[in-house]
Amino acid sequence: MTAKIVIAGSGFAGFWASISAMRVISQANKEDSIKVILVSPRPNVTIRPRLYEAKLDNMSPDISKQIAAAGVEYIAGKIEKIDSDNKILTINLVNGSQTTLTYDRFVLATGSQLAIPPVPGFYEYGFNVDTLEDAQRLEVHLQALKSKPDSHARNTVVVVGGGLTGLESAAEMPARLKAILGDNVNIRVLIVDTAPAPGAGMGADASLVIQQALSECGVESRVGLRVESIDNKSITLSNRECIESNTVVLATGVKANTLTEQISSKRDTSGRIISDSYLHAKAVSGVFVAGDTVKAPTDDKGNYNLMTCQHALSLGRVAGHNAAAELTGIPLYPYNQPKYVTCLDLGAWGALYTEGWDRRVCFTKNEGKRIKQEINTQWIYPPELGRDELFAIANPDYVIVP
Repeated sequence: MTAKIVIAGSGFAGFWASISAMRVISQANKEDSIKVILVSPRPNVTIRPRLYEAKLDNMSPDISKQIAAAGVEYIAGKIEKIDSDNKILTINLVNGSQTTLTYDRFVLATGSQLAIPPVPGFYEYGFNVDTLEDAQRLEVHLQALKSKPDSHARNTVVVVGGGLTGLESAAEMPARLKAILGDNVNIRVLIVDTAPAPGAGMGADASLVIQQALSECGVESRVGLRVESIDNKSITLSNRECIESNTVVLATGVKANTLTEQISSKRDTSGRIISDSYLHAKAVSGVFVAGDTVKAPTDDKGNYNLMTCQHALSLGRVAGHNAAAELTGIPLYPYNQPKYVTCLDLGAWGALYTEGWDRRVCFTKNEGKRIKQEINTQWIYPPELGRDELFAIANPDYVIVP
C-alpha cells in the first residue's frame, strides 16, 4: 500500500515542505511506495511580504512546474476538517465537490491571517494588505480617490498598527498617494500604534532610525493610542482626536490559520501550535506544523520563530524532511535557525537592515534598500529550477540567511 504525506498550504513553508519530503523519498528510492500530496486552492506562493507595495505584478508566482518536476501531486482545494485520530482529511475542492483523503503523515502549513480587533467599523471600512486580493482592493480604492473632490478625508491615509507591515505600508504611502493625486496636493499619512514610539518593539537604536525615516518620508505618528472607531470618512482615537480620512489601512497583527484549532495541542496567544524541536504537534500522532502555524525554538537561547517568511522557508524544509524521514527510517532533523535578520522597507528614505535578536543596526538608507530589494525579488521567490536543482537546496540545513 502506498503511504501518503499530505501537506496543507502552498505558501513559503508548504512549498518547501513538499520539495524537501520528495528529496528524502527520492534519495531512499521510495517513490513507488510513498507519495507527497500538496493541497491548496491554487498552486501559487503569494509573496505576502511585498503586498504593501503599489505595483502588485508577480506577487503570486505559479509553482506548478516546480512541484511537478519534483514529483509532488497537487489537489486544488481547501482542507475543511482534520480528523487526526483516524488520519482523515475532508477537502472542499475548488470545483465545488468534497472529498476525503487519508494520510500517514500530515504537514499543516496553512499560514496566518490578519487579526482584526473588535473595533467598530474595522470590518466594514478598513483596508489591509493581508492577501493579494486585499492589496488589489486597496490599490483600486486609492486609484479611485483621484475622481473624488479634493478634501482632507480624500487626501489622508491612516495606517493602524506599528509592526513591520504597518511601518512599511505607512512609509510607502506618501509617494504612492502623490503618484495618484499629484505633487501639488496636500497629502497626509499617519501611523497609529499603542507602542510608545514607532518601531519601539525593535529596540531603541532601530526605533530612532525608524522615527527619522518616517519623518523624512512625511509620515506623522500617533503613539500610545488605540482606535475607538472608524467610518467611511473618519477615524476616532482613544484621546478623542478625530481624523478625517477615507482610507484606513489595518496592520493589526496576524493569527494562525484556524485549522490549528482542530489539532489537540497547546497553542500560543497567536493560535500557533507549540511543537517539539522536530516540529511535531506533540499531542497527536503523525502531524507536523510549519510556517505561521507553529511556535518552535530557533536556538538554545530562548528565541522562537516569528511569523515571517524568513522562518517559514526553513520550517517548511525541516517539517517536510522529518515527515518523510519517519516513513523512510532515516534520522529526523531538529529545527535550528540561530541567525535572525530584519530588513524593513522605509519608502523613499531607504531601508533598515538589522542582525540578531537585539536588532543591531547594520545598514540603512540606500545600502539597506539594496539588500531589501534583493531579498524581496530573489531570496524569497520559489526558484524556477528542475528537480535536481530544487532537491539540492531543499535540505533541512539549507542556510536561508547567509
